[in-house]
Amino acid sequence: MRDVAEHLTYTSAVIGYILRRLIQAVIVLFGVTILVFLLLHLIPGGEARALLGPKATRQDIVGLNHQLGLDKPIFVQYVVWLNGIVHGNLGFSYRFNEPVSLLLSSDVPKTLVLMGASYLVALIIAVPVGILQGVRHNKADDYTLTAFSFLFYSMPPYWLGLVLILIFSVQLQWLPPTAPQGNLGEPAFDAQLFTGLALPVITLALITIAQFSRYQRSAVMDNLVQDHVRTARAKGLSSFQTLSRHVLRNSLIPIITLLGLSLPALFAGALLTESIFNYPGMGLLFWQAAQSSDYPTLLATVLLVAVATLFGSLLADILYAIIDPRVRYS
Repeated sequence: MRDVAEHLTYTSAVIGYILRRLIQAVIVLFGVTILVFLLLHLIPGGEARALLGPKATRQDIVGLNHQLGLDKPIFVQYVVWLNGIVHGNLGFSYRFNEPVSLLLSSDVPKTLVLMGASYLVALIIAVPVGILQGVRHNKADDYTLTAFSFLFYSMPPYWLGLVLILIFSVQLQWLPPTAPQGNLGEPAFDAQLFTGLALPVITLALITIAQFSRYQRSAVMDNLVQDHVRTARAKGLSSFQTLSRHVLRNSLIPIITLLGLSLPALFAGALLTESIFNYPGMGLLFWQAAQSSDYPTLLATVLLVAVATLFGSLLADILYAIIDPRVRYS
């Protein structure tokens, strides 16, 4: 009976925690839609003026406002706009002359491949490096790795990308200077996938490694001085057993949190990286839309990134609770 009661308590705590986070996520998402919608109305001169250009007459602006429904009350406009978003209508791109949803459906998977590969490479390298730095803190190897971390973390993505192109493409001629073109699944794109994405992935991964390894180092150092770790050592456990059983799990908590919270920064890096390597993803689409004042595409991209960030934070909270049961009861 006691085991059943404990299991029910555990299950109710998990469900209650997830429900609280879901309710918070819905409220935040509602606020995000309001902010993105208001951005459209903060355009100097209005959306019609931005679309028609500075030479548009007042009659033209009034006609386009009526056609787009911009002459209706702002609350009605928001409801219509939100209804369109829910049904997949993200607006029409006047720069590319096609619906924004089609543009994003083609470019988002490519950006996900780039960011996913960057995250994977960063985690594979950053976690062991951070653990090594935490165990060997204030030693020569810790100082060396810290110097490299600060170097890469302080580098802007566009500068690091240009340096990598200069070294590996121009000087050594090992890798192509541009990313693969086309769509996922096309033979030409798949043939250049690994070699063409090498430099963009390395550019984003190096910056992410520098950030993740610093947090991992601090978490390992904090856990090494905990009482349960001292007790494990007193029982005769080896250093590897102590790290794997008592330090690693707790020290991964900051990394899990960063996975969700670092999405905006990683997308900002992807925006510049895709522009440098001419990678036809969401970042390059955003860059081209910004240059041509394609506001529907810009706002749809901002909304998509905000939703992805919110989902990443929600996922990080849930994983956080799985690793640290104390979170569920707080």
